[in-house]
Amino acid sequence: MASFTGLTEKLKHIFAKLTRSGKLTEVEIKSAMREVKLALLEADVNFLVVKEFINKVSEKASGETVMQSLTPGQQVIKIVHEELTALLGKTNEKLVVSSKPPSVYMMVGLQGAGKTTFCGKFAYMLKGQGKRVLLVACDVYRPAAIPQLRVGAKTAGVEVYDEGQGNPVKIAANGLKHAIKNGFDTVIIDTAGRLHINEELMKELVNIKKEVNPTEILLTVDAMTGQDAVNVAKEFNDKLDITGVLLTKLDGDTRGGAALSIRRVTGKPIKFCGVGEKIGDIEAFHPERIASRILGMGDVLTVIEKAKDMVSEKEMKQMEQKFRENTFTLEDFLVQFDNVKKMGNIDELLAGMGGMMGKNISAAGRLDERQMARNKAIIQSMTPFERRNPDEIKANRKKRIAAGSGTSIQEVNALLKQFDQSRQLIKQFGGSKMMKKGMKF
Repeated sequence: MASFTGLTEKLKHIFAKLTRSGKLTEVEIKSAMREVKLALLEADVNFLVVKEFINKVSEKASGETVMQSLTPGQQVIKIVHEELTALLGKTNEKLVVSSKPPSVYMMVGLQGAGKTTFCGKFAYMLKGQGKRVLLVACDVYRPAAIPQLRVGAKTAGVEVYDEGQGNPVKIAANGLKHAIKNGFDTVIIDTAGRLHINEELMKELVNIKKEVNPTEILLTVDAMTGQDAVNVAKEFNDKLDITGVLLTKLDGDTRGGAALSIRRVTGKPIKFCGVGEKIGDIEAFHPERIASRILGMGDVLTVIEKAKDMVSEKEMKQMEQKFRENTFTLEDFLVQFDNVKKMGNIDELLAGMGGMMGKNISAAGRLDERQMARNKAIIQSMTPFERRNPDEIKANRKKRIAAGSGTSIQEVNALLKQFDQSRQLIKQFGGSKMMKKGMKF
């Protein structure tokens, strides 16, 4: 997630100094906490939240157990990780599902926060979980709102209920009746936004809430607006008693302060976040994983979940067998390139896997779309024998493969080296275990 890049780099620099010290003094810990405080404030984290966070970390970090530890720097990082996780909400809070269908999710937020787009992503995710989803168009004021919702619905493969320019409260009620009559088990209501919060907007939302009795009221906020997002969340919560927050544009060039402040200020959990522009770029918000990302520790579990979404159970079993029997070939490597491409940006994936994985497969970390295309061309220029027996690819074969793929011998060598590193990694970590967890290389 690009949103935490600046904060992550600053924290890594601060903690690098701590871990270089054999022992830590109170002065060194206080100095580090001052730097952490500044880094959080620069990331647009709420001042009161920062103050409370620093006090908690400082109190624990100055304890005798840490001061006398053989690895005090690591102990401090552990404390920061624990407090960051607590600040973000400790654990992921699941979406509430009504015991009597349909479950009704009322989406609220300011204009421009990405609410209508998120409705499509949300519907796509729920449909993937086996739900029969109906989108209800209650934003009758913004001219592009209903067409935009229809586009999102078409991409997600779900239906839309709309009455054009009518009364939003009646449309919401009629949409719910339509859902019940036609067997939909999930209803997502896209309400109107405004450029800023006003009494007219809130009155309309309160009336919709009374009419449909939503299972959840989910507030969409733009992570790129920083501290303003927190203020918006507080006002919506005061008026509507929201049940959760959806953070959009968490992949954008933002400082991440909203994510670190909203839970503490509103007392309501962040449930999902948008991490890209594609329909499937939506993730459950896991506080511990986000804390790990912020501290540069990676987020292997999210990468694994993405792999599971993109690769069938049959493919997993076939690949597991190849790993177990040590028959993984360049033909299989070609398939893995396609699987990784489906999962998104390679650099972001490797960043999510943390430093350990980055060191083991550093060549992959430098791949871009063009390099991936060249690598595929190299493998496709090989004979079936060469793909299945890469150790037999000597100088003359490399020369022919390079010419056939429009690349250089150096690039052919780099690909073969990368393939060999992947095989070694599989052996090192145990192919069977990796496949059971859904890991792909």
